[in-house]
Amino acid sequence: MRTANDYYRALFGCKVYKLSLDGGFTCPNRDGRLGTGGCAFCSGSGSGEFAQRGCGSIEKQLELAKERVRAKCKTGKYIAYFQSFTGTYAPVEKLETLFREAMKPDWIVGLSIGTRPDCLPEEVISLLEGLNREKPVSIELGLQTANDATARAMNRCYETSAYVDAVKRLKRAGLNVVTHIILGLPGDTEEDMLETTRLAVSCGTDGVKFHLLHVLKDTALETSYRQGEFRCLTMEEYGSILGRCIALLPPETVVHRITGDGARRELIAPTWSLDKKKVLNYLNHLLRTTGQAEQKGL
Repeated sequence: MRTANDYYRALFGCKVYKLSLDGGFTCPNRDGRLGTGGCAFCSGSGSGEFAQRGCGSIEKQLELAKERVRAKCKTGKYIAYFQSFTGTYAPVEKLETLFREAMKPDWIVGLSIGTRPDCLPEEVISLLEGLNREKPVSIELGLQTANDATARAMNRCYETSAYVDAVKRLKRAGLNVVTHIILGLPGDTEEDMLETTRLAVSCGTDGVKFHLLHVLKDTALETSYRQGEFRCLTMEEYGSILGRCIALLPPETVVHRITGDGARRELIAPTWSLDKKKVLNYLNHLLRTTGQAEQKGL
């Protein structure tokens, strides 16, 4: 398994950390253009719990975020990460101002932008292509599932075909693509999760972020969960499915994440995910054991 740490060391020659930023974005299925309320699993912060929200300018956010991880990042090299909501959902002029401000410091070696595949018009991709010539740019797409029935139930508000088209156009522009996949969505079978991974691979994604489904406070998913409409995966179930998904990835595909972080103050379920150290130790051991067994032909 090719990890993000391996990838970034090869690309930048050292370990780097991401600094999460809030660009003041919203989302087309929150502001009424496509829907309201956002995706059923998405928190009120647009999955940007670790971004420097309400801290003013991008310059100030970067400094505050850098201070938080300074002790861990000995190299002093960072990636600016627009994490909250939909990071390309704004006029291209505003996007250019935000992205250039984030890329300006010498100690920022790259730019990462989380967005939806249906929010990438050609003028935005052209902007990203130009910025990529200055510093590496990575686009993180929230696919979550390739099952359109599940996606509609989760209020994703775009069809999977939009993801396929977006990856094709991003790759044509020479941009790095990372795909977010959620394991355990209500309505998705294990085969659906494997098929989502296969789709991302077939489209040519450069990397994948696998997320455990978290039920968070004040989301539509919380209501469904409390009404007993679905259950969350156990740690063992999640590990088994994760291992099967990773086995589908080509050797060059980067695994940026093997589970997600649910903010402790907002997490409803599964509570086993709160012990992050235990979970990561379990998953890493499981993946190493599985990989060794495959190499031996067991």
